[in-house]
Amino acid sequence: MIDKAVLPSYFCFLFLNRRLLVFGLLTAMLSVFGQTYFIGLFNPYLREVSGLAQGELGLVYGGATILSATLLTWLGGLYDRVNPRLFVSLTMLLLALGCMLLGFARSTLALLLALFILRLSGQGLMVHISLTTMARRYHQARGKAVSIAALGMPLAEAAFPAIAIAALVLLEWRQIWLAGAAFVMLLLPLIIWLLDSKSRDEPLDHNEQTKSTFSATRGQVLRDWRFVMLLPAALSSAFVATIVFFYQIPIVQAKGWGSELVASGLAFYALGHVVGLFISGGLVDQFTAGRVFVPALFPMLLSILVLVFFHGHWAAMLWPAILGLGQGIHTTAMTSLLAERYGLAHLGAIRAMLQAMVVLSTAVGPPLFGSLLDLGIHAESLVMGIAAGIGAAILMAMIALAAKPKYRESSCSYR
Repeated sequence: MIDKAVLPSYFCFLFLNRRLLVFGLLTAMLSVFGQTYFIGLFNPYLREVSGLAQGELGLVYGGATILSATLLTWLGGLYDRVNPRLFVSLTMLLLALGCMLLGFARSTLALLLALFILRLSGQGLMVHISLTTMARRYHQARGKAVSIAALGMPLAEAAFPAIAIAALVLLEWRQIWLAGAAFVMLLLPLIIWLLDSKSRDEPLDHNEQTKSTFSATRGQVLRDWRFVMLLPAALSSAFVATIVFFYQIPIVQAKGWGSELVASGLAFYALGHVVGLFISGGLVDQFTAGRVFVPALFPMLLSILVLVFFHGHWAAMLWPAILGLGQGIHTTAMTSLLAERYGLAHLGAIRAMLQAMVVLSTAVGPPLFGSLLDLGIHAESLVMGIAAGIGAAILMAMIALAAKPKYRESSCSYR
């Protein structure tokens, strides 16, 4: 059980570290401009601008995503070496530029460039900045810091699409993206001021100090068989969520669930996501990320089993709620696990590499699943295959976490 003092300690931690935590929350929230669920709202307008069919637009979007993932590995690693304020400023300027380019786009090439910049700076770098900063600045309360910052993502999911749809009544779609660019620039001075704040964390104990001197390079991590075994579990959350939400209509058609139930399920998903993030911080800080990571995968497996085997209307809301719960816990545990196992000196490079792999998995998943559907394989059979894959990922993660890697002391330590 979680200690009874967890809730008071959460609010005390929030108060003492409010500036830096708001930095993490806002940078995660600003990733909205590069997220699929927000860009997808403008799908008809983007097709009209480019003259592309749905499949062709999907290829352009997938290409932009893959290009952004490729560059993210290198750019994200610079966060270990570049002044954080400069890195954050340049990333936000790039995000504002992407919003402006999409607002002015009038050709397929301009559309591709805008989507590439938005996916790189939004989905990629803003999330990377948020979670990496929290993992670096905090030690004893790392789980709380990461989970609080990550709340920016479900909060954006809840607020920004509704704001955009309401704004389309009064504004032309291009004006919304130009307003987004202005919004990013207005927040830039505030975010830089918030970043300059000091973290008020509990002091490192002797064991934590000893562990913090060991830092793996990105090359060492790639050569570590344990990391390779952890990869399926690390990528599974984003991979599975992308597939089941992208193809939720063909998946639920046989169950007789209407669009109203699907929409309600998305609301329950957001609620579960928030709850998962809230409880995961205390769990990670009390038990360590290594102990929380594998259990965090079980809600995802359970949600898929509910989706496959149950047909009642209650199941339409239960499966996304459980999936959101697991995703919230997984997000916090994964970032904290990287810091625990591989140190802080090269955390930016390591996390950027993993983030790039996550982005690639979200680009590959929908075409792969769609191709299998086109071959005539039943959607429920494919979802059962996903459940089996999650089970295999859990077993591989358990094997990997049973062995703890050690590395030589790094000559570059985080200060």
